[in-house]
Amino acid sequence: MIESFSLKEHLSFREENLRFKNGLIVFSGPSGAGKSLFFNALLSVFGFNVSDAALLEAVADNELSLDEYGIEKEAVTIFKFVKQKSARYFVNSQNISQKALKQLASSFVSYLSLRDAGEFENSSLLALLDTYAAKNDPSHAQKIVFYKECYEKFIQIKSSLEKIKAEETKINELKEFAAYEISKIESVNPKIGEDEELIEFKKRVSKKEKIQEAIAQAEVIFESEHAVNSALDLMGQESALFDEAMNFLRAAFEEETQKISELEDIDIESVLDRIEQIRVLKNRFGSIEEIQEHLKRRKEELAHYENISFEKKSLEANLEKLNCSLNTAALELSSSREKFLKPLEKFINDYLEKMYLKPCSVNISKTLPYDLGAEEINITLQDTEIKKISAGEFNRLRLSLIAVANEIKAHSGGVLILDEIDSNLSGKESMSVANVLKEISANYQIFAISHHPQLSSCADQHFLVLKKDNESHIKELDEEDRIEELSRMISGANITDKAREFAKSLRRDNR
Repeated sequence: MIESFSLKEHLSFREENLRFKNGLIVFSGPSGAGKSLFFNALLSVFGFNVSDAALLEAVADNELSLDEYGIEKEAVTIFKFVKQKSARYFVNSQNISQKALKQLASSFVSYLSLRDAGEFENSSLLALLDTYAAKNDPSHAQKIVFYKECYEKFIQIKSSLEKIKAEETKINELKEFAAYEISKIESVNPKIGEDEELIEFKKRVSKKEKIQEAIAQAEVIFESEHAVNSALDLMGQESALFDEAMNFLRAAFEEETQKISELEDIDIESVLDRIEQIRVLKNRFGSIEEIQEHLKRRKEELAHYENISFEKKSLEANLEKLNCSLNTAALELSSSREKFLKPLEKFINDYLEKMYLKPCSVNISKTLPYDLGAEEINITLQDTEIKKISAGEFNRLRLSLIAVANEIKAHSGGVLILDEIDSNLSGKESMSVANVLKEISANYQIFAISHHPQLSSCADQHFLVLKKDNESHIKELDEEDRIEELSRMISGANITDKAREFAKSLRRDNR
């Protein structure tokens, strides 16, 4: 449940700090006082809407799965919205995106706006039917699992087969291209490190003539070698260091001359050609390591193209078997669903009767197998499509589905936020809606806006939204204040004694 909620600087609201109980919580007040603005703020702190508030904060005691969002659990979960230059969302003081926040909050908060048809979508109706069937027959859940496994395998093989068929139409072109690239790389067959060695060799060749010329000029030093030794002897100096240096020069020149003579035997043009061949491959595929990896992939692709006919036949045979399994699983699931369809329809109609509506019809139509089964489910009210029924009928039918789901699942801790669920209803109809909501509130914390005294009289907590001097305020009502507000809702601004008596009787009957 939501334990408390605070807001600051939200349009006509300056600051509000509210604490909530479990059960049914109603907000009432004159039109334009700010009820919808407040609900917008409440939804915004959970990421469902965008708010202009400076600060929103909600404290919830729900056991939420925070680990997958990288958020540490605390004794309570604190949701916060802050808007300065931009809007930012936090859970337990840790930043979270609006999308992730909405996904997280959706696990325990459900928002039903006017004309929200989510409960009537095929997926929602099938989920309700499956939940009802599984509760009454545990084997139904196994049928769903088996069907989904069959469908996933079928789709996987079908996708692989379609890919092969697409490849098959251009297989010759693909084979030729793969073979061409393999031939191109293998004709050069570069080795790792070879490109660096060839570049170094090219540098030496390009410097060959300069080195030869330099050595020729430097060799004149040997003509003065004897004269230097004679001079050192006359001076009484050791000549060993000079001799060592001259021998080093002689050996270095001879070694380099030998290397140059070896270059004469190499076809430099072929070396340059190979450097160019490797360069072209590197420009196209990357490093030599990447060239070799590309060659490996192309060989694997070529082998795949050459074996594609065999793969196609194997996949076709496998797909046929899976199709049989899928149809069998779909038939078993459909049979189980049809078995529980009418009991579910009666379950829904029991609630409709409580709310003074004529029975609805829940029907199944066969389809080709898809991820949810081989049928679609739809609901009509007196043979009228959902989109064509009145707002009052729409809301009561929607509420009956929520009530049925609540009774089937029998879970607690969820939050329902309802936007004028009892709009466009008579007093009798409004009271029937109030009774159903009161029943559901045993498992849900329900926030509702209401302009009817019937729903408001059933609330476990009643808040009044007022506007004065263009500023909105929210006040929790005590018993005496509740009688006054109910009286206003009954007779308007000029409250009569008769209205007060009726208000008191509503409270006596609904405590």
